[in-house]
Amino acid sequence: MAGRTAPFSRFEWMIAWRYLRARRAEGGVSVMTWISLIGITLAVFALIATLSVRAGFRAEFVDTILGANAHATIYQRGEISDTGQIDRTIHDFDEMAARLRAVPGVTRAAPLVKGQVMANMRSRNAGVEVFGMRAEDLAELPRIADPETSDGDLARFGEGIAIGSGVARELGALVGDRIKIISPNGVKTAFGTSPRVSSYEVVYIFSAGRYDIDRTRVYLPFEAAQTFFDRDGVADEIEVMVADPENVGEMAVPLLQAGGDRALVWTWQQASGGFLNALEVEDNVMFVILSVLVLIATMNIVSGLVMLVKNKGRDIGILRTMGLTEGSVLRVFFICGAFTGVIGTVMGVLLGCLFAIYIDPIFSFVNVLLGGEAWDPSIRNIYHLPARLQMEDVISAVSLSLGLSFIVTIFPARRAARMNPVEALRYE
Repeated sequence: MAGRTAPFSRFEWMIAWRYLRARRAEGGVSVMTWISLIGITLAVFALIATLSVRAGFRAEFVDTILGANAHATIYQRGEISDTGQIDRTIHDFDEMAARLRAVPGVTRAAPLVKGQVMANMRSRNAGVEVFGMRAEDLAELPRIADPETSDGDLARFGEGIAIGSGVARELGALVGDRIKIISPNGVKTAFGTSPRVSSYEVVYIFSAGRYDIDRTRVYLPFEAAQTFFDRDGVADEIEVMVADPENVGEMAVPLLQAGGDRALVWTWQQASGGFLNALEVEDNVMFVILSVLVLIATMNIVSGLVMLVKNKGRDIGILRTMGLTEGSVLRVFFICGAFTGVIGTVMGVLLGCLFAIYIDPIFSFVNVLLGGEAWDPSIRNIYHLPARLQMEDVISAVSLSLGLSFIVTIFPARRAARMNPVEALRYE
């Protein structure tokens, strides 16, 4: 048999399987094997669950930004008007929008009037931000035209006002109610400035899936917003949507050229860059921490194999005396440790994938147990804990777990292979 046993032959697998199945009374270490198995399973599960939630949170956060906000905003530098005031409005907004739409990669360019006001209905008030847009432009915003939930008819937008679900909840407003929009920048009189007040019918209530948008966003027809904010014949900015939002920064120069000499560009990445950078740093730190947990779990394999080698010293001596090579002994104990790592990894992957797939009912159950306080949308801005299972995340977790399992298994396996058969049998 010496020198003729093929690597990882059936004979080596048979011996390794007998050692793994051995009871403690027979010199086996089944308890330590189970501890290693459970530890690796939980560590891989935690790693995949964290990676999927991380990917889902970023995807949901970015999707809610891009679904209800401009990918890039074009506005102008201020210039002194005839009245001595700084004027930042866009007078040729339709021409500028047409030039921006001609830029390769731009899918939409729409003039916009914006202003912060107070909304009132009966005795209830809410601070809101008004977006004055044309009906056809509003219909092209995915999170507004096709929201998670909605009430009313967006086709009637020209007859009234569209409000977020948070605004409606704050005011107690329903479709068909009339709300007042109050701006402190009203008409100047001999007795001071009189607030500007207008009343509009609520024709559409939307839920964009993002708390801060639903809580503050109000859409008003473009012409009505121009009249209310005293922007006759002008717009405040141009909203631009592009085909590839992730690379919108590369389009800044063409957009500036199309916008004209006074044009400035502000992209969604600049607006949310701080949060996204912080999220990326947190992701990297969490991956390192969970990788350490996987390492700790795989170290249990070392403990189990060291005990197995000690208990099987007599068997090793007999096998070596019969002609089993050092390489064969090493492979036998490597199979014992690697088998535990493989099974633990597979079970962890299954649990992690199931968690990512069924996260909604799991989260709902946890939320009920905690009295509805497990997730605060006013802090995190989105309404639920998302998860997005990605193949690269699963591959990263599997590679890390199997790699560490195989590496740590080598050291006790080498100790078994180098055991002197004479010393192993001396006291038997």
